[in-house]
Amino acid sequence: MVHKKLAANPLRTKSDLANALREILTPLEKHMADSTYGLNFGGSGSIYNEKIREIEALLRPLWGIAPLLAGGGEYPFFEKYLDKIAAGTNPDSPTYWGDVGPFDQRMVEMAALALTLLLSPKHGHTNLYNWLSQINNHEMPTNNWHFFRILVNLALKKCGQPYSKTRLVSDLALMDSCYLGGGWYKDGEPSQMDYYIPFAMHFYGIIYAVTCPDCEYAPVFVSRAKEFAKTFAAYFDDDGAAVPFGRSMAYRFAQSGFWGVLAYANIEALPWGQVKYLAMQNLRHWFKQDIFTFSGELTVGYHYPNLVMGEGYNAFGSPYWALKAFIVLAVDDSHPFWQAKEEKPSVPSHLYIPEARSILQRDGNQVQLFPVGQHVVTNMVHTPAKYAKFVYSSAFGFSVQRAPVGLKQGAFDCTLAVSEQDEYFRMRDVVAAFEVVDGCGCIRVGDFSCEYEQGYLYSKWQPWADVTIESYIVPQFPAHVRIHVVDSKRPLTLADGGFAVDSERLCFSETENNRAILRSDIHVSEITCLTGNQKPEIIPLEPNTNLLYPRCFLPYLVSSHEPGKYIIASKVLGRVL
Repeated sequence: MVHKKLAANPLRTKSDLANALREILTPLEKHMADSTYGLNFGGSGSIYNEKIREIEALLRPLWGIAPLLAGGGEYPFFEKYLDKIAAGTNPDSPTYWGDVGPFDQRMVEMAALALTLLLSPKHGHTNLYNWLSQINNHEMPTNNWHFFRILVNLALKKCGQPYSKTRLVSDLALMDSCYLGGGWYKDGEPSQMDYYIPFAMHFYGIIYAVTCPDCEYAPVFVSRAKEFAKTFAAYFDDDGAAVPFGRSMAYRFAQSGFWGVLAYANIEALPWGQVKYLAMQNLRHWFKQDIFTFSGELTVGYHYPNLVMGEGYNAFGSPYWALKAFIVLAVDDSHPFWQAKEEKPSVPSHLYIPEARSILQRDGNQVQLFPVGQHVVTNMVHTPAKYAKFVYSSAFGFSVQRAPVGLKQGAFDCTLAVSEQDEYFRMRDVVAAFEVVDGCGCIRVGDFSCEYEQGYLYSKWQPWADVTIESYIVPQFPAHVRIHVVDSKRPLTLADGGFAVDSERLCFSETENNRAILRSDIHVSEITCLTGNQKPEIIPLEPNTNLLYPRCFLPYLVSSHEPGKYIIASKVLGRVL
């Protein structure tokens, strides 16, 4: 449900934000006494066991609590958290959290404890230090996880405890090697540039820079954050909604953590009024959404509770990573962030982002992100839907599959679905080749041509070994043109999907000879055939497939083809009214 008090909070002052945090924390308090290892308030599973789920749910709120207290705020219930932490890190306690192993989720949660110690070393004790030190003894994924170990070693050092200088040096070098330029990192893998860049790579790097201002990497992390801010500001529309893309969307307003941590480090990457606007407007957007249970706990989902879109590592406490947005509570009331009047930033309507393999186009009502060549190497849930669609929209969101069977359950918005003339569809995932082109010119393939004024994206992909598709995506905000050159030794059915529209607000729908049209009171979605060989259809999607709207209709262009080489092309519109 929508949290009425949070939705009504103006979020203008530090006091407003502190009150919002306490509103989010209070529903968790009733679960403390009845939980064994930490906090337990959910029944869904995850790739890690219930003990670790409880530990995660206990520690993630520290991302907000620690800054609140460091900035002079009050939260008396914090003593209960400290009691649980003391018991959980005591090897002689019946509720000991256990020894850590390789690739262990508990290493992720150590970062919140590290931040707590960095902001307030007085909360440290021997058992806590010993438990945290285990992170230096085990392997972890070659991605943002290495920043968890950096933060832990910084915290141990600040508390005057033994730490691993060797690990600190090697982990910093590894994170530095992930830098791509233009303020962008890769999250370990060269094909992954998503929200882990702002709310992980930059967020932790900036905390490092504050903790070690005279160290080698401190000015480097600061400089890169300033550069990144110029691009990242364009990801947010005027309502504060950021374009959804990639994994871990359940962390929701962690999106705005980057803006808060700039203030924490006193990095004026943009004028403070603009930084404040971006941070607070994103929170205002989120507090208007149906993201809480009736008793006030955050849910797994995006704009509404939705386990379908979640990751295997999303448990009931996972969404509280969103509390990274409250890092700015550690900033003194007199800081220019709090004193500034909010100011909407002036951002370009078109951005070519070579490091992120993307083109971004926007106006105040909507952001459209066109990526290519991105995917997650590890086998995570819904990776093609989260990384490989042709466009992602802050207004229309994107959809994930319930099953690969049929166009209803497949929910193939903003992508091309391919089947062997049966009900089992595939879409673009890993690409064999890709290119992002900036500038103007003309694409000519066969008898079809399309002029472009602000670049295009090309990809070559193979749903089967003997089927090759070359896709050209030409952004023409708020529309875009798609050209698919298909070379197949199999008979195929192709379904080109447009933008999904909320069926609860639908006002008009129609299929014409070559076009499908959907209109709600806020959106227009159209898909038009440009090559004369596709049939327009409008299909209701399986509920809970779209991240923004529980029930949607989707316009498709559907065609059947015998083996051979051919071209299909379409124009796809997604407009906010």
